[in-house]
Amino acid sequence: MKRIVLGLLAATAMTATAVAQEEVSPALLFDLGGKFDKSFNEMAYMGAEQFKEETGIDYAEFEISNEAQREQALRRFAERGHNPIVMAGFSWVESLNRVAPEYPDVSFTIIDDAVDQPNVRSLTFKEQEGSYLVGMLAAMASETGTVGFVGGMQIPLIGKFECGYVGGVKAADPDAEVIRNYTGDTPAAWNDPTKGGEIARTQIDQGADVIYHAAGGTGVGVLQAAADASKLGIGVDANQNYLHPGHVLTSMLKRVDVAVYSSFMDAKNGDFTYGVQNLGLAEDGVGYALDEHNAELISEEMQAAVEKAKADIISGEIEVHNFLEDNSCPYW
Repeated sequence: MKRIVLGLLAATAMTATAVAQEEVSPALLFDLGGKFDKSFNEMAYMGAEQFKEETGIDYAEFEISNEAQREQALRRFAERGHNPIVMAGFSWVESLNRVAPEYPDVSFTIIDDAVDQPNVRSLTFKEQEGSYLVGMLAAMASETGTVGFVGGMQIPLIGKFECGYVGGVKAADPDAEVIRNYTGDTPAAWNDPTKGGEIARTQIDQGADVIYHAAGGTGVGVLQAAADASKLGIGVDANQNYLHPGHVLTSMLKRVDVAVYSSFMDAKNGDFTYGVQNLGLAEDGVGYALDEHNAELISEEMQAAVEKAKADIISGEIEVHNFLEDNSCPYW
């Protein structure tokens, strides 16, 4: 954790007026799906809870239930004196662009997108790098030569997961087939485990025996369907290996918890910085999970191959395609 936080502090050079320790009153605004989605939002919650446990400083929180609440919630928390205010999810961009200039003395953090305002810290991740690694593991674990991907809302951000995953699959097995589906094109796509399970079962019927989801709460249904069919799922954002021990090959970790924790702690310590920070394997911002729940599923040879790829990505020898920069993924 210390290494990651230090990396975040060093990642940007722009520093504005520090928030005095006695003024710190943090707030965390979750995205649709809620703080116990076992994925993205829950990682944000875990970071806030770690801050609270270590400092004894409580934080305010809010779980939105519809899009219309975003701007209202931001203004309400800013007017109540909360500082810093952290938002989980790219869908806060439009509201933050309107609200941040009205409260120049409030420090804001948005996770998963960039907002060009002097009082905003933007934290993005190189999801394609972590997805490449779990794609390699999927190909090496597959017995059928066919693996699956289930995305949530069909947007370029999730294209980073999808394209990186396919790249890793093809690196480990050029002949592998990847079945790719999304659950929708509205925010409801993040919280539909029933549909996630239906898509996973369809992919299994087509021969997929390892399925990676990047679908928030919807992915819980993907993992359940894979386990029910005695196949393998791959979790995302949080370590979801524990959900179905022996049936979750690994999880692509996205350290949203660190993003929240560091924002709160930096404000407390008077070290809050602004600008864009983009975190990948080199910064421990993404990775893959290996623990007691999946250790028997990943052989020494598989781990060695993935660790070599990780080192090569960090060194630049392997360049994983960034779908946000170029929407023409070279892997399909």
